[in-house]
Amino acid sequence: MAAHEGHEAYQAHEAHEAHEAHEAHEAHQGDHDRRDHRGRRVFDAVVVGGGHNGLVAAAYLARAGRSVLVLERLDHTGGAAVSTRPFAGVDARLSRYSYLVSLLPRKIVRDLGLRFRVQGRTISSYTPVERGGRATGLLVGGGARRTREAFARLTGGEREYAAWERFYDMTGRVAQRVFPTLTEPLPTREELRRRVDDEEAWRTLFEEPIGVAVEERFADDLVRGVVLTDAVIGTFADAHDPSLRQNRCFLYHVIGGGTGAWDVPVGGMGALTDALAAAARDAGAVLATGHEAVRIDTDGRTAEVAYRTADGEGVAVARHVLVNASPQALAALTGDAPPAPAEGAQLKVNMLLERLPRLRDSSVDPREAFAGTFHIAEGYRQLAAAHAQAVAGELPAAPPSEIYCHSLTDPSILGPDLVERGYQTLTLFGLHTPARLFARDNDAVREELLRSTLAQLDAHLAEPLADCLAKDADGRPCIEARTPLDLERDLGLPGGNIFHRDLSWPYAQEGAGRWGVSTPHANVLLCGAGAVRGGGVSGVPGHNAAMAVLEEHAGV
Repeated sequence: MAAHEGHEAYQAHEAHEAHEAHEAHEAHQGDHDRRDHRGRRVFDAVVVGGGHNGLVAAAYLARAGRSVLVLERLDHTGGAAVSTRPFAGVDARLSRYSYLVSLLPRKIVRDLGLRFRVQGRTISSYTPVERGGRATGLLVGGGARRTREAFARLTGGEREYAAWERFYDMTGRVAQRVFPTLTEPLPTREELRRRVDDEEAWRTLFEEPIGVAVEERFADDLVRGVVLTDAVIGTFADAHDPSLRQNRCFLYHVIGGGTGAWDVPVGGMGALTDALAAAARDAGAVLATGHEAVRIDTDGRTAEVAYRTADGEGVAVARHVLVNASPQALAALTGDAPPAPAEGAQLKVNMLLERLPRLRDSSVDPREAFAGTFHIAEGYRQLAAAHAQAVAGELPAAPPSEIYCHSLTDPSILGPDLVERGYQTLTLFGLHTPARLFARDNDAVREELLRSTLAQLDAHLAEPLADCLAKDADGRPCIEARTPLDLERDLGLPGGNIFHRDLSWPYAQEGAGRWGVSTPHANVLLCGAGAVRGGGVSGVPGHNAAMAVLEEHAGV
């Protein structure tokens, strides 16, 4: 892969010291070849971590003519936004960890000239439920008429649909006004409030627990649950949590792209990070995989980043260091006091099926039901019960989750033979399963949770999911599950938290600086998901950290 080629070139020309970058890179940088008093090459920027945010930062800086070195611990770039073939002998390239795109601004795609696109989904969601002994559900999407009729069938009237329209008209207006600010200098709270220009929306989203609005506006338990899910995806919180962490999660889930639509990355999530790596490399950045940063020493003007490889150790010298890692990892690198521990709360499951399963609700085509977000055990009371059980240290009796089928929208991730035979992927994201529940025995609890989660899905199917699973080359079912502890081990996510820490409000925070990326060290910036306005696959922290560096050079 291209990232690995960058690593080999770097190894050949750099040996153990980052000051000997390869000739093509030095030729590109020209006048930017600077040396310190020991004769070591001084980069304008060293980026620690080659995930998507680090690659965005590297590409922006390199395109601006800055000399950039990216140090990546793994043998490939991409971080959590990668595509892999997880099943032996099966030509299916799945988005293994992160899987949908909402928060990536088109501005970044345009600025960096990325060969990357997303595909919208005509169906937003389907939520099955049994009522009066009858299998039914709520299908949202396929046009306003179909959605209105689906609400009427489920709830017996027009009230819930009208409330739904009013509520999402409101969030849509907020999205249009807030999303563009993510790639601008941080507004103050009052500046953002004036920009929203809707006191009811501000109170609903920014000041009182989202559960208040859900209960006041909607009467049907299932409809309430569908609304609430955006507040608890990857966030372990109750609808009425006074910290409002659920509100912050909800806000980021409904403002993406200025519409709140969650789109499918064509070619899988790895298509984005492959395009970013190519953009950074083509602009002259050096991508060094297999290089683990272990320490950052800085006097505020120049920094030294110590790293290790399979062959030894080295030091990279830079004017700025951009850390695309968690706040915990940043503190460990700089020797600062660590922030409060973070904790993830999700189960991620990847599957390959020979066919989509039939539904008990025969009025809905599985190809529509699974094309959007398929909600499982996510009624309002079910979500509250699952959270309460997890708080008590128990696995939820009815684990809530949501599923979608990437290959229905984008079959390019499957080999031609699998497409011809009708194979499909399923991605499941489970909620309210905090890392603490897996501490006693991660493997055993993972298996127990996977069984009970799939049992909740099977309750709405006309045939067991197991009967539909494809087999790999060794005859094993094509299914893999990852817990928060697995994500911590594999990706370095603190506690398996996909956002690195609780999401922040998208306005000025103490110590975050003009762009939301500042740290206690003047020339060390945080460009990962833990930055203000971080979280999700957005590239926003990478963009903002690059802008902070370029502004400093320009004297802003």
